[in-house]
Amino acid sequence: MIKAVKVRLFPSKEQELLMCKSVGIARFAYNWGLNRWNEIYESGDKPNKVSIRAEFNQLKKIEKYQWLKEVSGQVTAYAFEDLNEAFTNFFKGNSNRPQFKSKRKSKQSFYVRYDAIKIKDNTVNIEKIG
Repeated sequence: MIKAVKVRLFPSKEQELLMCKSVGIARFAYNWGLNRWNEIYESGDKPNKVSIRAEFNQLKKIEKYQWLKEVSGQVTAYAFEDLNEAFTNFFKGNSNRPQFKSKRKSKQSFYVRYDAIKIKDNTVNIEKIG
């Protein structure tokens, strides 16, 4: 069973810019979600990824945050999955409390679902990137 395939990409300048935006938006979503999780937890309620993600999706409708729509919605969805997994590991005692991600110190990455990637004639097409 193949779990992953590592492929070297040669993106155009425009595609490179969109990948950088995807990384930044994934980090923003994770940090926003972590902040919101902490606020809800401190108020005495029990936070969950579904309600936080729903709040974030409402945030995207505000004019100020229209830039969040420039990348695939999967990018932010997986950021919240990562956050949920980080808290699950923390509460199980397997890791430290989740920390905010830094532009300089964190691994610069984002996820895309396998079915959103199309491979044809030695090219890889990623949703909203090309």
